[in-house]
Amino acid sequence: MHTLKLTQIGNSVGLILPKEVLARLKLEKGDTVFLTDAPGGATITPHDPVFEDQMTLARQIMKERRAVLHELAK
Repeated sequence: MHTLKLTQIGNSVGLILPKEVLARLKLEKGDTVFLTDAPGGATITPHDPVFEDQMTLARQIMKERRAVLHELAK
Protein backbone atom coordinates (compact mmCIF):
# COMPACT_ATOMS: atom_id res chain seq x y z
CA MET A 1 0.00 0.00 0.00
CA HIS A 2 1.18 3.50 -0.83
CA THR A 3 0.05 6.72 0.80
CA LEU A 4 -0.48 9.41 -1.83
CA LYS A 5 -0.88 13.13 -1.36
CA LEU A 6 -2.97 15.49 -3.48
CA THR A 7 -0.93 18.38 -4.88
CA GLN A 8 -1.93 21.71 -6.40
CA ILE A 9 -1.01 21.80 -10.11
CA GLY A 10 -2.05 25.13 -11.61
CA ASN A 11 -5.81 25.45 -11.16
CA SER A 12 -6.19 21.68 -10.75
CA VAL A 13 -5.30 19.10 -8.15
CA GLY A 14 -3.01 16.23 -9.06
CA LEU A 15 -1.93 12.95 -7.59
CA ILE A 16 1.77 12.07 -7.62
CA LEU A 17 2.44 8.34 -8.15
CA PRO A 18 5.69 6.87 -6.80
CA LYS A 19 8.19 5.35 -9.26
CA GLU A 20 7.40 1.86 -7.98
CA VAL A 21 3.70 2.26 -8.81
CA LEU A 22 4.49 3.66 -12.26
CA ALA A 23 6.79 0.73 -12.95
CA ARG A 24 4.26 -1.84 -11.74
CA LEU A 25 1.51 -0.32 -13.93
CA LYS A 26 3.99 0.14 -16.81
CA LEU A 27 3.13 3.84 -17.02
CA GLU A 28 5.13 6.80 -18.24
CA LYS A 29 4.62 10.55 -18.27
CA GLY A 30 1.75 11.42 -20.59
CA ASP A 31 0.00 8.03 -20.41
CA THR A 32 -3.74 7.88 -19.71
CA VAL A 33 -5.16 6.05 -16.70
CA PHE A 34 -8.75 5.21 -15.86
CA LEU A 35 -10.41 5.69 -12.49
CA THR A 36 -13.38 3.41 -11.87
CA ASP A 37 -15.61 2.95 -8.86
CA ALA A 38 -15.03 -0.28 -7.00
CA PRO A 39 -16.58 -1.81 -3.91
CA GLY A 40 -15.09 0.06 -0.98
CA GLY A 41 -13.25 2.68 -3.06
CA ALA A 42 -11.83 3.28 -6.51
CA THR A 43 -9.47 1.54 -8.90
CA ILE A 44 -6.79 3.18 -11.07
CA THR A 45 -5.82 1.16 -14.12
CA PRO A 46 -3.99 1.82 -17.39
CA HIS A 47 -6.63 -0.24 -19.22
CA ASP A 48 -9.97 1.16 -20.39
CA PRO A 49 -12.56 -1.16 -18.80
CA VAL A 50 -15.21 -0.25 -21.41
CA PHE A 51 -12.83 -1.14 -24.25
CA GLU A 52 -11.93 -4.41 -22.53
CA ASP A 53 -15.63 -5.32 -22.34
CA GLN A 54 -16.05 -4.49 -26.03
CA MET A 55 -13.05 -6.62 -26.98
CA THR A 56 -14.33 -9.55 -24.93
CA LEU A 57 -17.64 -9.38 -26.78
CA ALA A 58 -15.85 -9.03 -30.15
CA ARG A 59 -13.69 -12.10 -29.44
CA GLN A 60 -16.78 -14.10 -28.52
CA ILE A 61 -18.55 -13.09 -31.76
CA MET A 62 -15.46 -13.84 -33.85
CA LYS A 63 -15.22 -17.30 -32.26
CA GLU A 64 -18.91 -18.07 -32.83
CA ARG A 65 -18.96 -16.69 -36.40
CA ARG A 66 -15.54 -17.87 -37.53
CA ALA A 67 -16.80 -19.52 -40.72
CA VAL A 68 -18.76 -16.43 -41.79
CA LEU A 69 -15.80 -14.15 -41.15
CA HIS A 70 -13.53 -16.54 -43.06
CA GLU A 71 -15.86 -16.41 -46.09
CA LEU A 72 -16.08 -12.62 -45.92
CA ALA A 73 -12.28 -12.38 -45.91
CA LYS A 74 -12.08 -14.14 -49.30
